[in-house]
Amino acid sequence: MRILVQKFGGTSLSTAQAREHVIGHIQDALIDDYKLVVVVSAMGRKGEPYATDTLLDLVRKNGEGLPARELDMLMGCGELISAVHLCSLLQSRGISSTVLTGGQAGILTNDDHGNAKIVAMQPNRILELLEQDMVVIVTGFQGKTSEDELTTLGRGGSDTSATALGAALKAEIVDIFTDVNGIMTADPRIVEDAKPLIRVSFAEICNMAHNGAKVIHPRAVEVAMHANIPIRVRSTFTKELGTLVTASDSIPHDLNQVKDRFVTGIAHFTNITQIYVAAVEGQFDLQLRVFKTMAQNQISVDFISVNPSAVVYTVFDHEAERAVKLLRSHGYEPQALSGCAKVSVIGGGMNGVPGIMAQIVEALTVEDIRILQSADSNTTIWVLVQGEDMIKSVKALHHKFGLNK
Repeated sequence: MRILVQKFGGTSLSTAQAREHVIGHIQDALIDDYKLVVVVSAMGRKGEPYATDTLLDLVRKNGEGLPARELDMLMGCGELISAVHLCSLLQSRGISSTVLTGGQAGILTNDDHGNAKIVAMQPNRILELLEQDMVVIVTGFQGKTSEDELTTLGRGGSDTSATALGAALKAEIVDIFTDVNGIMTADPRIVEDAKPLIRVSFAEICNMAHNGAKVIHPRAVEVAMHANIPIRVRSTFTKELGTLVTASDSIPHDLNQVKDRFVTGIAHFTNITQIYVAAVEGQFDLQLRVFKTMAQNQISVDFISVNPSAVVYTVFDHEAERAVKLLRSHGYEPQALSGCAKVSVIGGGMNGVPGIMAQIVEALTVEDIRILQSADSNTTIWVLVQGEDMIKSVKALHHKFGLNK
């Protein structure tokens, strides 16, 4: 069977007009002789009746006492409403369809309610239904434990549902439909001349997703990458094919492309605090004390720089006050700079190419932007800047590497 997995996000299902576009994409896939699995999110965004955040607001009024198991039951309702509503629309158009919850679709997870991890996939029931020419609609974001308890997969979980099903079913491709036409070279709300990317590697989009690009969840990309299942990130509202995400060795590198592939995109994170901790005289275990304290208190650290006399790292702004108090309780006097931003220059073609960091420094220096810290990997160079310089930094780097052309 030629199997296609389509995933539609909340904005794709929030209005009657949007749902007509969804039906159009489903019909197109059936005309192309695909066996079709459709993964859906809850309809709309916060404030709309069936959005997940709206459902959570129902119980938050009663305090924070609801157990995680019952919260998962509530959070699974929005996807179920979306799935059944879409099923009724397809049936009215003469398209045979049926609905499965994530658990019924064979997504088996651990029992970490609210942020469950997939431990096994058993898609036999889906395959049987596809053999009967049914469009199988699956509630995204959901799975079940070995004891048949409903679980949810955390934020972005519907993307992960789609790519996990694609991998288990050996799908030809997974289409992630959203409200933008593919992956852009930068956030178009910041960079007006950001361009859509036709093709990127799994590694590049993983780095973009981890570093602030919100088009697709990084966990979903990692699942597809391990199974080598291509992803297309597409707009629900056009017929365009969007951005193809695939293995780097399948991306052609002719001479015309190489010059453009050093840098693929610019991503950013905000609301970060930089913490500087100097060693206390006579103590030689600064790094161990600092990072063990952060780990024991479940504070995530990033952007780590160490030397024998000091440690510099970042935490999210909302964790900064607690981190500083903990360090002071151990006799340190940390310096904290809040409201910073992490700007990432990402490209699979950067590795081994001289001069990329020099161009980054030049672009920011021209704009009088101070680099507070930097780090790099094979495909990414990160710089930390003050929050008020974030927009200017993203624009300067986007222009410097010609991503607007």
